[in-house]
Amino acid sequence: MKQLAIPFIFILTLALSCCSEYTPKPRGYFRIDLPQKVNYVEFNEKEFPFKFEYSDYSVVKPVPKNDSFWVDILYPKLNAKIYCSYKPIKNNFQSLSEDSRTFVYKHIVKADDIPEQRYENPDHKTYGLLYEIKGNTASNIQFILTDSTDHFFRGSLYFTASPNKDSIQPVLSFIRKDVIHLIETLEWKNNK
Repeated sequence: MKQLAIPFIFILTLALSCCSEYTPKPRGYFRIDLPQKVNYVEFNEKEFPFKFEYSDYSVVKPVPKNDSFWVDILYPKLNAKIYCSYKPIKNNFQSLSEDSRTFVYKHIVKADDIPEQRYENPDHKTYGLLYEIKGNTASNIQFILTDSTDHFFRGSLYFTASPNKDSIQPVLSFIRKDVIHLIETLEWKNNK
């Protein structure tokens, strides 16, 4: 009886395994839970020559440097960081502006497109450019803000993940709103 059972089980297992079709699962991305409500908080440190508003689900980390003031805006749950630098203008507006432009266009190798959007706020004496670097690039958003005489502020958004425009697109669109809010609310403290 045992001799008949072993071949029977083997044939039955073989027959059942041949009948089912294997279908590979499509490639997917992790679900990202974005905050539903956005509240803004003011960054207004005493020693910094500027102030702005940032979202309450991000963390601002001041990084003072010698003659300039840097700020990192961290998005811990979204694996993103906006590196912000500030430099006073001392007859070097042209070189600061060109350095920033060069830094943006280093991404041209991987970028599909780099549209520029101008910003002006005469009440705050703030003028700037927002660069949206489309494609699988290391930095997807960069911006500069200045009053052209005393202040130069620059920001770059980076993700701590491999560049993949499809997977980061929802987060990129979400953080883009924060970047625009920062641009619209930035004020110089010693405005003349």
